[in-house]
Amino acid sequence: MPRQVDYEDRRARIAEAVCLLIARSGMEAVSLRDVATEAGVSMGAVQRCFRTKDEMLLFALEGISQRIGDRAKARIAASETPQSAVTLLDRTLSALALVEPEDETEARVWGAFVAHAAVSGELAKVLRETYAKLHELLVWLIGYGQDTGELRPGLDPSAEARALVALTDGLTAQVLVGHHTPESARGVLKRYAAGLTV
Repeated sequence: MPRQVDYEDRRARIAEAVCLLIARSGMEAVSLRDVATEAGVSMGAVQRCFRTKDEMLLFALEGISQRIGDRAKARIAASETPQSAVTLLDRTLSALALVEPEDETEARVWGAFVAHAAVSGELAKVLRETYAKLHELLVWLIGYGQDTGELRPGLDPSAEARALVALTDGLTAQVLVGHHTPESARGVLKRYAAGLTV
């Protein structure tokens, strides 16, 4: 009897291989042969999971986008006791900025996808959706902070959330290229967030 293949598990392994190749050598390193080797599967297995390279890249980007959003939400839910809005905002911004040393691989992959999305409408669509979800999360957090009296009541949550999404994304790139250290990037985020407080 033929062995059953877990199709979704294989797709996830291939997407992880794509991300590892991008982190090591950039987007141009993603060839069918190299992805198959990195994932430990045949080239035929990769082709059965993804019809095109673009489809494979899209799936990998969707996965990394999901992980970034999930990590931010997990930091909000990390404690059973209610946290201050400022603490939650700080945790969320640190999750989104991808500036910690353990985030470097993911930051490299994210940066490569952002650059490639400038010439790929499908990747740009996923990024727009991801940014929109992160914006919604930050709007909620800022509104929560206003409700608790920790953040200034006159703030426009939507405008501040847009600024914070742009700030975290920019800091990701600046830490990658060495313009900021993780510590100085965290300091920028803390100073900006402190400016929102009462």
